[in-house]
Amino acid sequence: MANNKLFDGITVFVQVVKCGGFGAAAEVTGHSNSYVSKEITKLESRLGVRLLNRTTRSIALTPEGKTYYQECVQLISDAEQAIAEITQSTVEPKGTLKVSCPVWFGKHYLADVFTTYLSRYPEVTLDLDMSDKPIDVIADGYDLVIRATAKLDDSSLICKRIYRSRICTVATKQYLKDHGYPQHPSELSAHSCFCYTNLKKFNMWEYLDKAGNKTLVEVQQRVLSNNTEMSLELVTKGLGIIRVPEFYIETQLQSGDLTLLFDDYIFPEIDVYALYPTRKHVTSKVRFFFEVLDKLLINNNKSLDHDVF
Repeated sequence: MANNKLFDGITVFVQVVKCGGFGAAAEVTGHSNSYVSKEITKLESRLGVRLLNRTTRSIALTPEGKTYYQECVQLISDAEQAIAEITQSTVEPKGTLKVSCPVWFGKHYLADVFTTYLSRYPEVTLDLDMSDKPIDVIADGYDLVIRATAKLDDSSLICKRIYRSRICTVATKQYLKDHGYPQHPSELSAHSCFCYTNLKKFNMWEYLDKAGNKTLVEVQQRVLSNNTEMSLELVTKGLGIIRVPEFYIETQLQSGDLTLLFDDYIFPEIDVYALYPTRKHVTSKVRFFFEVLDKLLINNNKSLDHDVF
């Protein structure tokens, strides 16, 4: 048979500990001192242990009380989270959704997501920062930050992978005709290369052959830039070789405007992540954005193993 009094007194007990006394807890909960005292006594009696040592001026947790208090705090947190999830799943999103995402990825992969989201939820205003610059999600007040990286830095942020792409080395046929077709990555040191300066070691390009042998090349830096779109524009004019995620160049590869180099090597992969401050109490505007993102982007990226929000 279920214990109908299982949670009786728990919230009062937690308030007593947090407030440091019966009087302060009574004031917070809106009850009398005697009510709070009786609730703690009944709770101790039901558990068969003393939770608090009392004096006329202070209270202190017993060893059993410490253990029980920690569990009670978690129980209350879980209950609040359950209520928030139920509430947020039914509340129409409103307010401002502040998002930062890379320029190219936003233009070519998220435009439909933003359009669908804004059309579906007219009470939401989108505050959109299009850049690759480092963002402090919490300090800068972002609800969501989207970034592409081969390896995430350690962080307290929650991350959800939303896209995966190969990293490709490419050039135009004209450049290769004029300057030679490198057969091995080590030959890149003799070529004009375009480097992305937001990477820590932007001029060091690593390659792995199918036998597991690594080649690390210090490339010749013809152009240094923090904007891949501009670099690609110059590369398509036949000015050099660039190494970029495939999502930047899918169209050019299909049309033959760019030629893939070292296709007999293992292609490293880069992931695009959505980063957000906390999994608890996720607002409806963020939750519903992920629903649109799931439907229009994540489910269409076949290389992605889908994780649950």
